[in-house]
Amino acid sequence: MKTVDLHVHSDKSDGSMSPSELVDLALEKGLSAFALTDHDTTAGLSEAISYAAGKNIEVIPGIEFSTEYMGKDVHILGLFIDYDNPEFSRKIQAFVDSRILRNQKMCANLQEAGIDISYEKLTAAFPDSVITRGHYARYLLEHGYVKSMPEAFDRYVGDRCKYFVPREKVTPEQAVRLILDAKGLPVLAHPTLYHMGKDALQKLVARLKEAGLIGIEAVYSTYNAGEEREMRQLAEHNGLLISGGSDFHGKNKPGLEMATGYGKLLIPADILEKLRQKRKELFHA
Repeated sequence: MKTVDLHVHSDKSDGSMSPSELVDLALEKGLSAFALTDHDTTAGLSEAISYAAGKNIEVIPGIEFSTEYMGKDVHILGLFIDYDNPEFSRKIQAFVDSRILRNQKMCANLQEAGIDISYEKLTAAFPDSVITRGHYARYLLEHGYVKSMPEAFDRYVGDRCKYFVPREKVTPEQAVRLILDAKGLPVLAHPTLYHMGKDALQKLVARLKEAGLIGIEAVYSTYNAGEEREMRQLAEHNGLLISGGSDFHGKNKPGLEMATGYGKLLIPADILEKLRQKRKELFHA
């Protein structure tokens, strides 16, 4: 049976592997396709797609937007996006600019805590990457300020830490519309991670479907059998397709593998084919 992985990160955001290395790893894993879905950037797509040309693997151009909903960080995946669309690229740059301002403020906060860090040092340590809190955690670990990545989040960069600076975020509905404008398919990523009750989650899904949501990530690395069943039922109840992904980050999420997650993940290729057919229906593409 052919398998796919529709949620993967490279070192262009907070993964540890280059886009080309991800192509090689996908081939090793026997995948027929994977989606590169870096956070708020499409910087790795051209490399991955060109490197995969002529190889027995398909790279689905994607992105993962961080949005805010009722005080929660909610992620929207975009699959099959037209990443060369100028207007889409302009809006992505606005997200990058917002991150830069936030990161400059956060570095200043950490300096006051006695940490030898600056935005310039951080970007030099992780060139060509969209800086996320995972990069801060690795920087702190590699420079001896903490003994583990979780400690970095607990002490310095977690939501409740005094050094943390939130950044402006779009709403989930705005992300859905932006993806549709780029002829992509918007998918609600890993809903169980938001720790909403069933009613609150149903309300969110209903709102997003009205905005144009196409699918729900119903197959995911951390789900147990009951959670996957609930997410599949949620999708069916709302007339949405399902997607599936590992959320692979390389060494930045130890023990989590592309294709297989924590060992039991399996995403059949027919999930991708149904999404592909939906895109054809929507955009005749």
